[in-house]
Amino acid sequence: MQQRDSTPAGPSGGGPPATVRVLLVEDDEAIRRSVGMALDRYGYEVSAAADGLTGLEMFRDGEHDLLLLDIMLPHLDGIGLCRRIRETSQAPILMMSARGDSMDVVAGLEAGADDYIVKPVDTTVLVARIRTLLRRATFTGPAAGDGRSVDDSVLAFRNLTVDTRGLDVHVDGRLLAVTPTELRLLLEFVAAPGIALQRQTLLRKVWDYGWDGDIRVVDLAVQRLRKKIGADHIETVRGFGYKFRR
Repeated sequence: MQQRDSTPAGPSGGGPPATVRVLLVEDDEAIRRSVGMALDRYGYEVSAAADGLTGLEMFRDGEHDLLLLDIMLPHLDGIGLCRRIRETSQAPILMMSARGDSMDVVAGLEAGADDYIVKPVDTTVLVARIRTLLRRATFTGPAAGDGRSVDDSVLAFRNLTVDTRGLDVHVDGRLLAVTPTELRLLLEFVAAPGIALQRQTLLRKVWDYGWDGDIRVVDLAVQRLRKKIGADHIETVRGFGYKFRR
């Protein structure tokens, strides 16, 4: 995985940022314009679409480091668009929702989104979330846990192997496609096998959230990860969090 510093310095930063390409899909022209202008001020290169089908075409025709999708879109909604993108790409996806407690948020996360933000969008919060997702996408990996070591970086847990340097995940010898968020989550688990981890701890370490984060993003990311590596690898600790089984 190629690594680069993709976190923009911002309007008052210390130098020119690396080019980070964001695809913004939002049908409200005023929001699309204001969010696009705000991200442009922080040094992001923004492409914008007003509906889901156009957004899908732009995604397929170009290269994007991060996708910012509204949930309610004409022609193809944000949830459907997210699913289509996940068929071929593990790029970070941030959903925008007008209602933070709606089932749309859950559906978006289940479709493969990494995180969500509630409208009206606070620019500083949006940029913080984007920076977190980009850091996750260029993550180098923590120190290895105490799994059965194939070499000094590859951990094996039954049919699952995790390369903590190359950042590859295999199940039964088959390479898995995992999102940066799913990879970060899995690396936290394999670094502490057999230890119960609180949802809030995972939220802080993987999503960089404090006490006010939404633990639904943890539960739904674990749900997606279980589908990929096998449900028996991650045990639910009722009322607490999760435990990775050796």
